[in-house]
Amino acid sequence: MTNFSTIYKLSVVALTFLLVGASSSSCPVLECWFVQEKVGRGGGLTGATSQEKSLLHIRTDAHSQDAASQKTPTDINPDRVYYVTDPAASLCHHSLNPPRGSIKKPQCEINPFLPQPSTLTWVASLTDSALSPIYLQADWFSAAFQGLNEQLGVSTIMRAPTGSKEHSVILSVTSKTVSVKSRLGEPVLLDCGFWADPASPLSGSGFAVEWRYQFRGNGRLVVAYDGKTDRVADTQEEGATLDFEGLHEKGNASLILQKAKVHHTGTYICSVYLPYLLAQVAVDLEIVDFTHWEFKGADGKSRPLGSGRVTGHRQAWDGTYSQSTRLELDTSKLDLGSGGEVTCVAVHPGGTRRASATLSVIGFSTPSIEDSMAMVGVALVLYGLIKFVSWTFSSSGITNGKE
Repeated sequence: MTNFSTIYKLSVVALTFLLVGASSSSCPVLECWFVQEKVGRGGGLTGATSQEKSLLHIRTDAHSQDAASQKTPTDINPDRVYYVTDPAASLCHHSLNPPRGSIKKPQCEINPFLPQPSTLTWVASLTDSALSPIYLQADWFSAAFQGLNEQLGVSTIMRAPTGSKEHSVILSVTSKTVSVKSRLGEPVLLDCGFWADPASPLSGSGFAVEWRYQFRGNGRLVVAYDGKTDRVADTQEEGATLDFEGLHEKGNASLILQKAKVHHTGTYICSVYLPYLLAQVAVDLEIVDFTHWEFKGADGKSRPLGSGRVTGHRQAWDGTYSQSTRLELDTSKLDLGSGGEVTCVAVHPGGTRRASATLSVIGFSTPSIEDSMAMVGVALVLYGLIKFVSWTFSSSGITNGKE
């Protein structure tokens, strides 16, 4: 078997040298919420949480002095100002560093973190020794970041000498597909990548990757992989896989769904484990049908009206799925003449379906307030009349009602 662990170590070292050259001046200063459990009078945790504003000065080089000259905002406690060294530059993405004066800000939260071994079958091999390394005797923190416009999601585990405000990123997990939409039947790639500090003694002891699915309170394991023993968990979901070569060589932990199905809609959590450490990012996936509305006027010519508003998939008791779409028309902005035929078109691997209704426009030459309100009523009627057909299908087409 190929010595993947050696390849992994070499590639991580090479990646570090490439990224260290990034200028720390291009890295952001992030306002972040520091969230932790409150401590009661007796010294125990109360279960309630507190949050304080904090400031993270991001840099790629621990010796950078860029942050020394910057003033701390008056509403932030100086004890909550941290200096974070991120050699991989994962936190220097432009979506985390908006222009000055921007109203929109990236989201950030930092929490105390307790390193501990995992009992999961595909992770337990990483901590097969009963002894915890002295390296763990430090202050540990986890932080979650989301870039502007959902361009990026990052989760990091950081280490600081006890009592120090100098933090070092030890593990970072990143996704550039925080929200994904895919057509039925098409392959789907959910992005997830990780970086581990090669200088940390934990990075040389292997890693594990896990993808889980969650939707409306239900969850399941999609795929899990023990990188130390090169084994995939027996519970791997059919049609889901990882790029194992890219995983070891580049830290590419992306999930590949070979064929999108309705039940794939939901949230996917990419978790990456090092010995005693865990970082994870979430990716939302929505499986959509191709829908649009058409209008045919008195002249017999058809023209598109757009996609309207589409609901999520609803599952019926018999395993079939349905969707609804709603279209609102404003006659003051849209010339529909005296009316015509409005058609909802749904395109699906099982076939194309159409549902039509006749539309009459009253006083079309000079639309009045009453006419516009009547059009809203027409839209509501159309919403009640025109719904998607419930599709019953399998990988080979339409079946007897189960996917």
